[in-house]
Amino acid sequence: MITADEVAPRRSAGSGPAWRSYDDADATPRLTQRLLNATLFVTVLTSSFAMIEPSPHDVLVGVLAFACLLAGVTIARNILPMLILLVLVNVGGLLSLFELPPRQEPLQYVAVSIYLAVAAVLFACLVAQDTGHADDGGLRRMRIIEKAYVLSAVIAAAIGVLAYFRAMPGADQFLLYGRVKSTFKDPNVFGPFLVLPLLFLIQSLIARGIRLLTVAAGLIVAIGLFLSFSRGAWFHAGLSVMATIALMILTARTQHERVRIIGLSGLAAFGFVILLIVLLSVDSLRSMLLERAQLIQSYDVGTGGRFQLQELALSTLLDQPLGLGPFEFGRVYGLQQHNVYLQAFLVYGWLGGIAYHALVVTTLIVGLRAALIRTPWQLYLIAAYGAFVGEAAESVIIDSDHWRHYFLILGLVWGLSAATFRSRQVRRGAADPGTRQAYG
Repeated sequence: MITADEVAPRRSAGSGPAWRSYDDADATPRLTQRLLNATLFVTVLTSSFAMIEPSPHDVLVGVLAFACLLAGVTIARNILPMLILLVLVNVGGLLSLFELPPRQEPLQYVAVSIYLAVAAVLFACLVAQDTGHADDGGLRRMRIIEKAYVLSAVIAAAIGVLAYFRAMPGADQFLLYGRVKSTFKDPNVFGPFLVLPLLFLIQSLIARGIRLLTVAAGLIVAIGLFLSFSRGAWFHAGLSVMATIALMILTARTQHERVRIIGLSGLAAFGFVILLIVLLSVDSLRSMLLERAQLIQSYDVGTGGRFQLQELALSTLLDQPLGLGPFEFGRVYGLQQHNVYLQAFLVYGWLGGIAYHALVVTTLIVGLRAALIRTPWQLYLIAAYGAFVGEAAESVIIDSDHWRHYFLILGLVWGLSAATFRSRQVRRGAADPGTRQAYG
């Protein structure tokens, strides 16, 4: 895994901390900090077990919120734009309920939307507050999230791989239409879930060199991603990897580092090609790949196809300022439109739709600005931002507004960006006593 020591700038012996913590974590009793860290680890670890609702992860987010209160976690000022936009999205969702007769399913949908917004804010606050000087344990929560997420992804991917090759009992419950869904309800959610941990593992290989455990974990996750046979997930992963590598090259300190990143990235790409060749030697995999690799599927075109439904959705949302409400488009037209940007208007109305689009665009801008600033947590932010770029692009062909890992990534981008901007303000204040008072 990536460690803070590998990405933190060197400091001379005896000097003061290069990075000031967002808050005084030492003032919080150690017991509550340990409770919070343990809860955070288990919460992220269980994020891949989503076959039932509410899932264990959903319940643990509530426990995590309580642990945050005990530990004195506060809301960083720089994440307020995300918070406000999420509130507006969910206000739009609540207003849409006035268009519907009282039913349990729409109420549950809006409740889940609110819960996911709270989860995003929680994760943002956790990493914004705790990201301090690396040699004093300041990156511990981000390391906890990384380790728990990678372990969760490896477990889920391993279950999926074993199930696909019928190497475990009850394999069918982890498959759907010949595709791996593992511990999720849908392969199209399982695949994208694996992207951020795959980025973490790729970064670890680049930062620390080739290590057997990291290579093994990366292979398991990559095979699981492939066996999801999700075109969106493949596109998401490819775009996210390219964005992450490009930012790593752009922000490298020296030309030697750039050459090393390019060389190791090329080696990783070569290894992936070899893996793909090996997988395609299996007849069932080759035939499924040929079927899924077609750009246009039968359900994309024609009457009732994805593209026609998106046209209907576009015309419908123009006539519905409050939106149709949850599930109404599918009830009226038989299928969902599979585009989260149309979904935002259809479910959350014009208010929620505009706020959702603003949230995505603002996240892309804020995350990119922060990712270009050198900090001890820069690689973490680059990985989270790369994953968000891919997720935002994939959302053009899928409804991702209830993906739990999407809101984790959203929170990480905003939280780490808030920590970045805060650290820059602190350093400027240290350089200019007059400025220090203004930020103090």
